[in-house]
Amino acid sequence: MDHKAGLMKIGLDVLLLDMQAFGDIQALGRAPRYTEVREMALQAEAAGFDSIWLYDHLLYRFAGQPTVGIWECWTMLSALAEATQRVELGTLVLCTQFRNPALVAKMASTVDEVSNGRFILGVGAGWNEAEFTAFGTPFSHRVARFEEALQIIRPLLQEGHVDFTGTYYQARDCEITPRGPRASGPPLLVGGSGPRMLRLTAQYADLWNTAYRSYPPSIVEPRSQLHAACTAVGRDPATLGVTVHVAVAYPDLGDPPSVLSAFVPEYLTGSTEEIAAAMQGYEQMGVSHLICFCTPYNATTLARVAEAVQVYRKMRSGN
Repeated sequence: MDHKAGLMKIGLDVLLLDMQAFGDIQALGRAPRYTEVREMALQAEAAGFDSIWLYDHLLYRFAGQPTVGIWECWTMLSALAEATQRVELGTLVLCTQFRNPALVAKMASTVDEVSNGRFILGVGAGWNEAEFTAFGTPFSHRVARFEEALQIIRPLLQEGHVDFTGTYYQARDCEITPRGPRASGPPLLVGGSGPRMLRLTAQYADLWNTAYRSYPPSIVEPRSQLHAACTAVGRDPATLGVTVHVAVAYPDLGDPPSVLSAFVPEYLTGSTEEIAAAMQGYEQMGVSHLICFCTPYNATTLARVAEAVQVYRKMRSGN
């Protein structure tokens, strides 16, 4: 399916974690191998999705349950940058505390080179205290640390140079060279919802992500909060792209995994035409990029979402 100019982009997140823990592919009983991750990414590209996105976690732990494993995001992302040809690649979102922020900017520039300008650097402050503790990363002052990280990453991506000394990070006379394929570097996306995170988004980001939404009205309140944050720092909200992470469920193929209930309180579901109409509703609300999480997570579900994407594009083109 061809992507028409001016349409909202639609992406798919590609899970790297132990699918057995999420109940979707019980036959695996393990995390997917890279060959399986690659196959799903290539299927998404062939089906006409505009982008694929990877989570950045080190492990998940929930009370009374075994540890949920997940592959390291950046290594998988680098491999997919070579394996794919057309789709954009993004992190949803990279925790800035897991890696030195100046090194993150250097890595982002390099992945942008490998992918020939297809990378979107999505960043956040992290939330899962268990993985911070397990891997020896400080959990305190996360937003303050994130703010300093942005003050390093943003100028390094845009200008290739920064000289910064903060409480938590230093990058003295730091320079990125050689530069990647885009003069201003890859776009910077921030995922967050609190007042401080929205202020930082308004100050530093090219794109903002709000996650685990269902139908278009679910973004009205968070988007109004974002607009207020932009106004407070003197930024035109129209200059900040809005991306939305949406859960799409097909109960006839399998119930949504209960372990996700704390993060995904509601889902977008229905017929192909109904889901396509919801996609159009998001576009009408000013969303520039819709990112789909599919449940159950398998090729059949992906094909159904891809069909809805095709119907949405035909609705928009009038064909």
